[in-house]
Amino acid sequence: MEPFNIVLIEPEIPPNTGNIARLCAATGTVLHLVGQLGFSIEDRYLKRAGLDYWEFVTIRQWPDLATLQASVPEGRFFYLSTKVSRSYLEAGFRPGDYIVFGKETKGLPSELLSANPETSITIPMPADNVRSLNLSTSAGIVLYEALRQSRMIE
Repeated sequence: MEPFNIVLIEPEIPPNTGNIARLCAATGTVLHLVGQLGFSIEDRYLKRAGLDYWEFVTIRQWPDLATLQASVPEGRFFYLSTKVSRSYLEAGFRPGDYIVFGKETKGLPSELLSANPETSITIPMPADNVRSLNLSTSAGIVLYEALRQSRMIE
């Protein structure tokens, strides 16, 4: 079965990316790092967050999202944002899908979301006092739902 793909566009905080790398190692998910990173992949905080699992993570780097998308013309991309209303529970994930997250401080560009309304999704939050969840928490929530929907975990 094809692995899922987590895509981080211009991640800024090393421990978030390290935690997501560990998540990817645990689930056989490919991690795609896109654009300018806010840290070096040699960063000690990044490595500490991933602990000793780095050898089990497939990491691919891309100059921009368009290049990644051109490399997989049949790929299905889902865009996570607090700026949309469709729940990730309605996504209908399939193995091989790409789950895309924006940078921690800005999220994904509005133009990208408006160009992809059917695949722009959010994690509903019942309380109004928090703007968003942590990036690595969000990645874990959505990835495990994708795995559940695909019957890759039970």
